[in-house]
Amino acid sequence: MGEGNRGPVRPANLAHALVPVVFLVTSLGVNVLAFDSSPHIPLILSTAVAALVGWRLGHTWKGLEEGLIGGITKALQACLILLVVGTLIGTWIVSGIVPAMIYYGLQIVSPGLFLFTACLLCAVVSLATGSSWSTAGTVGIALVGMGQGLGVPLPLVAGAIVSGAYLGDKMSPLSDTTNLAPAVAGTDLFVHIRHMVYTTGPSFLIALAAYLAIGLFYQGESVPLESIASITTLLQGHFNINLGLLIPPLLVIGMVVLRLPALPALLGGAVLGGLFAAVMQGTGVGDVMKAAYGGYVSHTGVEAVDGLLTRGGLTGMYSTVALILCALSFGGVLEKTGMLAAIAGAILKLARSTGSLVLATVATAMAMNVLAPDQYLAIIVPGRMYQDAYRKRGLHMKNLSRALEDGGTLSSPLIPWNTCGAFMMATLGVHPFLYLPFAFVNLLNPVISVFYGYTGLTMHPAPSSDDSRTEGA
Repeated sequence: MGEGNRGPVRPANLAHALVPVVFLVTSLGVNVLAFDSSPHIPLILSTAVAALVGWRLGHTWKGLEEGLIGGITKALQACLILLVVGTLIGTWIVSGIVPAMIYYGLQIVSPGLFLFTACLLCAVVSLATGSSWSTAGTVGIALVGMGQGLGVPLPLVAGAIVSGAYLGDKMSPLSDTTNLAPAVAGTDLFVHIRHMVYTTGPSFLIALAAYLAIGLFYQGESVPLESIASITTLLQGHFNINLGLLIPPLLVIGMVVLRLPALPALLGGAVLGGLFAAVMQGTGVGDVMKAAYGGYVSHTGVEAVDGLLTRGGLTGMYSTVALILCALSFGGVLEKTGMLAAIAGAILKLARSTGSLVLATVATAMAMNVLAPDQYLAIIVPGRMYQDAYRKRGLHMKNLSRALEDGGTLSSPLIPWNTCGAFMMATLGVHPFLYLPFAFVNLLNPVISVFYGYTGLTMHPAPSSDDSRTEGA
């Protein structure tokens, strides 16, 4: 690592690691509370502080730059998907696809059952596709519009969408994280999935009950714009609404179910949106291109509807992409200098029981989502660190893989600068801190996981053989 006369690199300890972390938390707090501004600049300044600490430890600028670039490299796929989703939203609105989903959805869903239905629908789609992002980028967009039409607060709607979408992201065998967690922990995929039922099942059932109970407050509520009929009439007046417009979202979901990668599937959906705009709405190629690049601009004359439909486009995702790059630059420097490992190592020293070990795993995964900030690192880093600790306690590795997902996968969409939180914020149009209190599955699951750790419930011992990939007792 050395350049010139820098000398040997000293290992980072907890005190070193806390300097950029405390600076980040403080600067973010001041920036949001005092100035109501975006987190981009605090993240850049925190990256500079982390690099300065690394330099003081003996790291060269070249090495720090490699860490910074390495962090950004991890986000390139997410950034590309975000940009494609921006074009998809633009073409799907100009083509009438999103208005059609809102139109038909408003006719079959009542306000009282809407949150329950939204969570259940997103869970089914995400289980089938294994992708929370594809779920939010297709049915999630329509559900936001339906919720606004039904008079349900958008943070509640987004919370239900995120809860359902991340149920599938966590439980589907088609999901990247569902495959990653058992691979890191050293156990079988389907053993891992079956073991997660103990934590995910109760949290999902409680969430559905909560959404059903909250929905009762909106049963019989008056709907904005005088009535649902006025909204559907308005949509019909500006778009040629027909059932054929539901074909593109069904095809995109089908492509993801068939394991086509998300990027070409979503790009295909954006292209289909452009074709349907020309065929169904008679939109010119130039207007389709403008919607794909700069987003769709609605001119219905009704502020609520215009605010809902004026969105999307490649440029609409620039701020979110910049946020991800800033955040992962910070995480890359922390990882390169060993400060992430120092934080996790300090936590491990406190894990003196099975319960505290599970708590440490869940807490570290959450911390990685804040500091790294990427859900893959939130699974990989604590997975590597705590594997030996689980083995020494005679615990089956499926307990580790479950805790990694309970903490890592489910907390990722709750952090605005995490790749997942940034995506949900850009796609649904709701800040993660606003929908966080209503993402019940994401909040309950880690709590149930830690509860099992302290009570010993469902904490299975290691199998008698040395092969931890077999089903334990």
